[in-house]
Formats: sequence, structure tokens, C-alpha cells
Amino acid sequence: MKKKILSGMRPTGKLHLGHLVGALENWVKLQDQYECLFMVADWHAFMSEYADPKLLRENIIENVVDWMACGIDPERSTIFIQSHVKEHLELYLIFSTITPLGLLERCPTYKEQLREVKNRDLSTYGFLGYPVLQAADILIYKADAVPVGEDQLPHLELTRQIARKFNRLYKKDIFPDAKALLTKETRLLGLDGRKMSKGYNNFIALSDQPEIIRKKVQNMFTDPSRIKVTDPGHPEECNVCNYYAVFASETKKEIDQLCHKAKIGCADCKKKLAGILVGLLIPIQEKRNSLLKDKGKIEDLLAQGEKKAALIAQKTIQEVKDLINL
Repeated sequence: MKKKILSGMRPTGKLHLGHLVGALENWVKLQDQYECLFMVADWHAFMSEYADPKLLRENIIENVVDWMACGIDPERSTIFIQSHVKEHLELYLIFSTITPLGLLERCPTYKEQLREVKNRDLSTYGFLGYPVLQAADILIYKADAVPVGEDQLPHLELTRQIARKFNRLYKKDIFPDAKALLTKETRLLGLDGRKMSKGYNNFIALSDQPEIIRKKVQNMFTDPSRIKVTDPGHPEECNVCNYYAVFASETKKEIDQLCHKAKIGCADCKKKLAGILVGLLIPIQEKRNSLLKDKGKIEDLLAQGEKKAALIAQKTIQEVKDLINL
């Protein structure tokens, strides 16, 4: 039998190139090696978007369509909405009773979010506990592994600590030590050189039309020390050249040489990059448009995924309740 993995995304807005290279391309490959469960993490989205959740439902469908357009196959993977499998919250509550507050307060991602997110009040009980819900998400399916980047390793370690404590308290190894499947880190900054973020609106969405892509690329930050076209460039310091490294590595060699010798201007360099990105997204957008013609079919596929996920989750929660005499 294939080993099981769980991964997910929060439906907080449009998916972009960062999601493509940071997660989706890896998810597509994992389908050949693992039994994959891919979760729309709407409870996690609600934890930060609780004051204005009106776009959650729309984002759920849009995000799932993007997943499928990029190659996530509902015939090979289980795609489902987190809130539709109630056992996540049951296990979350049980885990919350055995998780020390100090573990959550020291979580580096929690502290980072409190520092950086200024347009939402995240000083809430729910947001403090989101790593416990993540642990429940993973362990309700007894996932053998979780695809993560290095920055997410503390969350997975917290999941393992919760699993071990539960197993020790109730004297049965019901939950596995979920292993990290470290994903290759792709350094893709936002169009303005900052961290790519929906909050900064500095990304190219998978659904952006060609004219929007070209406009966004033309506004990208380039080498700040190159003032005139005749000045030699420094591609190693240019965000546009970094996009070539990610999406057109062979072309990057040529672009680097031309840039160093001042044989290409930034405007032409960006025009060429825009063409590459438009070409990359055309097949994804064609598949996307085809899927959106029948949203009812998407909802049916999600319902089927929910049933498959629920069968696993129900079995786990019954084991847990038997152990704790509920």
C-alpha cells in the first residue's frame, strides 16, 4: 500500500505563481508515489478572515479549479473541504486539552504573524490554537508524511509532540510520527522584491489574463544600480532575472550575458519574461476555463472527496473516543 500524505491551502484569495512553484508542482508529482489527501483549509482561513469571510465560498471553488488545472487529479487524489469533515474539530478539541500553552506561544510562525499582519486582529484564542488544528488535520488521517518547507518544520514537530503525548497518556500508539517531506525551496519574491503575499498584492495570479501579466511584469523592480540602458547590469541582484531562473533557466544564461554587457534593456528583458509567463499559464487557464463551465461537477467531486476523507476520519475518531471513554 502507498503511504499517506496530507497537505492543504487556505482559500484566502487567488492562487499565484508562488503557489505553483512552491506547492502545486510538487503535489502533482507526489500523486504517483503516495495516497494523497488535499484539503481546502477553510477553517484555517476563517481564523484570519473571520471579520470579512464573504469570499470564502467563492475562493474554495476557484482554488480547487486551479489545483485541477495544474494537474491535481480527483481520480488519483482525495480533494475535500476541511469544514465538511466534522471530525477535524472533534480531534482538535481533544488535542487542545493536552497541549501546553507555552508550546503555542513559542511557535515562531505565530509570533511572526502577530508582528507582520497589521490589518487584522489575530490576538485571538482561535488563532493561537491553529497549530493544534493543523495537528488534528494531519493525525485524523494518520498521515505518514507531510510535504513542507523548512519554515513549517516547527509546526510538524509540534504535531509530533501532540501525537506522542496522546499515545503516552492513553498507553496506545494510535498516532504515527508524521515525517517531513521537505519540498525544494524555490526563491520567488513578489513583483516588488518583497515577500510574495496576497496582502501586498505583488503577485501574478494563475488566472491573470495576458494583458494583466504584461502590465504587472513591466512594473517589476529591476537592478537599482542600472540607471541607463548603456550601464552594465547585475542580473544576480535583479528580481526579473530571478524569475528567469525559476521559469526559464536556459533563457536566463543568455539574458545574464546580455545584461552584463548592456546588450538588452530592462524594458525588453521584462517584455520577454512576460511572454514566457503568458505561455506558461495558457494551458493552465484553458483547463481552468473548461472546468469553470460546470461548477456543479466541481461540487460533486468535492462531495465524493468528502465521503472518502470522512470514512478515514470517522474510524480514527472512534478509536480516540474509545481510548478516552467518550
